[in-house]
Amino acid sequence: MFTRTELELLTIQQLRILCNRYGLRPTGNSGYKDSYITTLMAFSVLALKQLEDNKGLRLPSFGSLQAMNIALDEMNTPTDEQIALIRISLEGRRMNYPDRYDQEKLLAIYKAKLALEQVINLLEVH
Repeated sequence: MFTRTELELLTIQQLRILCNRYGLRPTGNSGYKDSYITTLMAFSVLALKQLEDNKGLRLPSFGSLQAMNIALDEMNTPTDEQIALIRISLEGRRMNYPDRYDQEKLLAIYKAKLALEQVINLLEVH
């Protein structure tokens, strides 16, 4: 990410700003450039090692992914009429009450289905 050479050219204040930008704390005494340089050179490798060690952010288990796929299958696909109502709803048109509640429910289910499909696609890229 950063080379030692490019970091050596920066002042302590500039190094401090870089660390603050990424939410990093210097290793050791904050009065020394090396404390910042060490942190800025090592954080990316440490972050990937933590991912590998299942520390912090990690992929959900196979069972969780399977449950998401089952939920997606249960949601099924909208009928032609439901798609038409979803399209007109996305244009801002609303039905009268009390049907509006069901219209909003249909739209919410559709948006959740799209989001779940996106989540599954994102998590399967590994």
